[in-house]
Amino acid sequence: MQFEIRGNCLFIATPKQATHQTKRGEPNMTHAEDDLDVGHNLEITKTTRRASGGGTWVCGTLSGHRVEALVFPEHADNPDWEVPGSRISKLWIQRLADKREVFNWDRGPDRMAADDTTLQIVAFLAGGLAEHIYS
Repeated sequence: MQFEIRGNCLFIATPKQATHQTKRGEPNMTHAEDDLDVGHNLEITKTTRRASGGGTWVCGTLSGHRVEALVFPEHADNPDWEVPGSRISKLWIQRLADKREVFNWDRGPDRMAADDTTLQIVAFLAGGLAEHIYS
């Protein structure tokens, strides 16, 4: 999973499929990130609905990272204010091993993802956190 910045916008690039051969020489389609199951250990530790302005603060851990996100039931009026297509207007990620901030989005990119694992975490959350919270 990769991101591309165009102006003030962050775009999520869908991973390209890679073809590998099985022992019998048959093609086997896999994704580049198949070796990392980012979502397997998502633990939401706290959700707090905001009294004004709407949205829900979501705190938790995922793949050795601490996550805090402000999630909304609807998309932002301005698409540039949310992680693309996600309904997340604020997203902060810290790697637990060294307490380093590895991603920050506050209605726009403040700190881009530090590594591929962080990119995959952002993509995982963008792909379904709002749906999970508001379903």
